[in-house]
Amino acid sequence: MSITKQLQSIKNSLPKNVTLVAVSKTKPISDLMEAYNAGQRIFGENKIQEMVEKHEQMPKDIQWHMIGNVQRNKVKYMASFVNLIHGVDSLKLLGEINKQAIKYHRTIDCLLQIKIAEEDTKSGMSIKEATDLLKSKAYSECGHVNIIGVMGMATFTDNQEQIQKEFKKLKSAFEQLKVINPELKTISMGMSGDYKLAIDSGSTMVRVGSSIFGNRNYN
Repeated sequence: MSITKQLQSIKNSLPKNVTLVAVSKTKPISDLMEAYNAGQRIFGENKIQEMVEKHEQMPKDIQWHMIGNVQRNKVKYMASFVNLIHGVDSLKLLGEINKQAIKYHRTIDCLLQIKIAEEDTKSGMSIKEATDLLKSKAYSECGHVNIIGVMGMATFTDNQEQIQKEFKKLKSAFEQLKVINPELKTISMGMSGDYKLAIDSGSTMVRVGSSIFGNRNYN
């Protein structure tokens, strides 16, 4: 099935309140442009350099989401255009995003990455760490970042019950943090293999790649 047809099929299956991020990492610009021409405007990348190159060559009404781990020394390369940074897992990183946003007279939206998986490889903050961050003086002084929600990645497993339990943990974290910051609105969870389960568990933003673009080539 073509990228256009895959994309339309997924979009048609999503509830109105759920935003689709087309995860385009490792994919050529021709693939992204096919999705763009089919109406997709939000793309997610996990390498800043790749995102910068695609941003330079593609239409300027695209919203770029950084969905991978962010190294503080690379924030400056995307600060002029990135729309949403999904993986904020420390106050230090948030401070760097704020510093770079000031240079471009921008406010950058961010999601706090909460660790919900049992795998050690998945990064993220505990609910307590996220609570402390939102209550901190340091965050209150970051006038150029805007935390709009949370993001999490479930364990890579076929065990649907475990995945659902982890998704519910993120929904619960969101509810707890929303008490501190009523502006929170986004729960980014769910990928190609589990986005329907994520939506049932309260996700408002899904990150879908291979179901749109086909399997990735990491060579």
